[in-house]
Amino acid sequence: MELLDIKYERYKLNNGLDVILYKDKSLPLVSVNIWYKVGSGNEIEGKTGLAHLFEHMMFQGSENVPKEMHFRFIQEVGGSLNGSTNTDRTNYYEKVPSNYLELVLWLESDRMGYLIPFLTEQKLKNQIDVVRNERLERYENQPYGLAWEIISSNLYQKEHPYHWPTIGFMQDIDYKLDEVKEFFNTYYSPSNATVVIAGNFNSSLVEDLVEKYFGEISSNVVPSLPILNNVSLEKNIILDRKENVQLGRIYFAWHTESAFNKYDAALEVLADILSGSKNSRLYKNLVFEKELAQDVSAFQHSGKYGGNFMIIATAKPGIDLDILKNEIFNELKNIEINSVTDKELLRSKNGIKSGFIHSLQNIDSLANQLNYYSFYLNEPNSFTYDLKRYEDTDPSLIKEAVKKYLTKPFVELRILPEK
Repeated sequence: MELLDIKYERYKLNNGLDVILYKDKSLPLVSVNIWYKVGSGNEIEGKTGLAHLFEHMMFQGSENVPKEMHFRFIQEVGGSLNGSTNTDRTNYYEKVPSNYLELVLWLESDRMGYLIPFLTEQKLKNQIDVVRNERLERYENQPYGLAWEIISSNLYQKEHPYHWPTIGFMQDIDYKLDEVKEFFNTYYSPSNATVVIAGNFNSSLVEDLVEKYFGEISSNVVPSLPILNNVSLEKNIILDRKENVQLGRIYFAWHTESAFNKYDAALEVLADILSGSKNSRLYKNLVFEKELAQDVSAFQHSGKYGGNFMIIATAKPGIDLDILKNEIFNELKNIEINSVTDKELLRSKNGIKSGFIHSLQNIDSLANQLNYYSFYLNEPNSFTYDLKRYEDTDPSLIKEAVKKYLTKPFVELRILPEK
């Protein structure tokens, strides 16, 4: 697959900053994508949500960039930008016309190296309020909004880095300025970051610019997380919750495995076969044929320190959740015994391949994917390897995955209408 054989350059600065360059002269654009190897998994109990907080704080101004001007500088030249946080990493990204690449490098380097002296109590208090409101809107006051948090905190023990939500527990979102500065100084280091520059640029000029803006930023030793093996449940955990919702919803979550392990892709294919389209097994059975469910979904979530497989179904009015549970487990048992058909496997593979290749037409997505592979596999050009995992998935591998993981103890959460 020559289309997916991405030619890139890679090198490190003396301070440890990892730099990946991918040139595409067909575009008048350039994308800059920075991954800091810090996510909610690097936090500690009682101080959760700090990584997500910095997704906000990094736009609050640094030595040479006034508050919120990062957005204005990029948008006024016709660019786009944002950031995101998950359990394993935090990333920031911009896409601009190629002649504004230097502007982006200056902005990113200024907040990497010169943010802390300009981090004030007032800025911190303001963003703590923003994050609290975000949590209220997206979690506390959202129907079914606390489900993921409840499941994670029961699926993973307190010592596990995935025990808490990325946004943090509400009671923890109250940080002191010294705690916030310490977290930044610990993890937002050049030696703990990878910058991908993708698009239309001159390689030698870019290397000079990267050295100019990032080369003098000092690095520190970043602590590593302990490796937690054999994370499992001893027995099923059944949880009931009443909320102000109209319809009952049932969730199932099983421990599986971390990103790129043996059954990771097979579990993704399984999730697609179960709920990825109107012709998928659970969707067709529960939503269309028997009209038991309003919706149903399944997915495999894979991280650096573990993974989980989830199935979620919302009941139609008057339908008991036990009926949905029986139907779901009957289908899993069927797959455990008989696996899946070649026809549905081919349909799923074609859909995954099509979506994968289509996403790479966007220079933003391609730059982020280079960082993704660098983080998990230490090889940015892993597009062909990644896709081959799905191509190599066969009925026997899916059957093994179901038997290995989805016959084990699970977390079950039922959210029911208060009335």
